[in-house]
Amino acid sequence: MHRRGVGAGAIAKRKLAEAKYKERGTVLAEDQLAQMSKQLDMFKTNLEEFASKHKQEICKNPEFRVQFQDMCATIGVDPLASGKGFWSEMLGVGDFYYELGVQIIEVCLALKHKNGGLIILEELHQQVLKGRGKFAQDVRQDDLLRAIKKLKVLGNGFVIIPVGGTYLIQSVPAELNMDHTVVLQLAEKKGYVTVNEIRSSLKWETERAKQVL
Repeated sequence: MHRRGVGAGAIAKRKLAEAKYKERGTVLAEDQLAQMSKQLDMFKTNLEEFASKHKQEICKNPEFRVQFQDMCATIGVDPLASGKGFWSEMLGVGDFYYELGVQIIEVCLALKHKNGGLIILEELHQQVLKGRGKFAQDVRQDDLLRAIKKLKVLGNGFVIIPVGGTYLIQSVPAELNMDHTVVLQLAEKKGYVTVNEIRSSLKWETERAKQVL
């Protein structure tokens, strides 16, 4: 006894129904995408109006500046991405962070002989504030981190290393760092060397010695 197969008409109806569901789903997805795009455009417009209205607060108040950066990140806007365009012309934020980046480089170069290119964020913050003077715009550690991330375009020289609730800033590429060679020479006699011995012999700071080991 032969089993009756599924008729060609039934197959055609099923495929037609699947095509309709797929088409309907595509239309819904396109509508949702268009609606989201419209909302983002509106949010961006409101953000630009907000920036225009609160320009001075954003530039002068570090806490206000962090909140503004977070608002920008929500819709994928990076005011620091370019030195040109609306955000740079309106707020000067691009210039602010690039100028801050130059000051960070100057501090790191000045202290390189002492710390081997490794500096704790708090110390970097203090040194930058000292160099800026009391009449300059206030700068927070968060501003330093943002500026350092922009310095990565210079290559792999600047690295942010999380350490025990704070950050170490490495301003010398690891492959160019001669600290390892110096410590290896120090350890040749006994086959090992301690942090205290490194500090005593080389007059290094603790963090620099720990980083090498």
